[in-house]
Amino acid sequence: MPASPEAVLEAARRKHLRLAAAESCTGGMVSAALTDIPGSSDVLERGFVTYSNDAKREMLGVAEATLAAHGAVSPEVAVEMAAGALAHSHADIAVSITGIAGPGGSEHKPEGRVCFAIAGAGGDWTETVEFGAPGRATVRAAAAAHALALLAEAIDRSAPKA
Repeated sequence: MPASPEAVLEAARRKHLRLAAAESCTGGMVSAALTDIPGSSDVLERGFVTYSNDAKREMLGVAEATLAAHGAVSPEVAVEMAAGALAHSHADIAVSITGIAGPGGSEHKPEGRVCFAIAGAGGDWTETVEFGAPGRATVRAAAAAHALALLAEAIDRSAPKA
């Protein structure tokens, strides 16, 4: 279910939760959507744009072995990205996004495949969505919107923080 940035921020405020985003193919679009809202600094603790594998390793602690075994666009890397965002921030919930926005892709990892993970207060889980090949901008926008919906779900699942 879609979630507006305003709704995500308000839900997090009600429960006194801080958020982080670890983004690859969206290049900071989730963080930008949240920071477009005045006063978002009380909720968005930080964002990581980790487009390269080096950035994923250096900034988030994604293991070289995970990247080698599964590739950057994989649920395994998404999980490590979200966990790394939590470990390298003061956030209560982190979302990660890694995918193939296009053009391109392969038989095994088609254009439009995006892997997401949530880590933290609302529980940990991963999801892979096949957005198809409607074009790079459309895949990126859809991935950012999906990440906001996942954050809303994680907030909903979380107990309020004292």
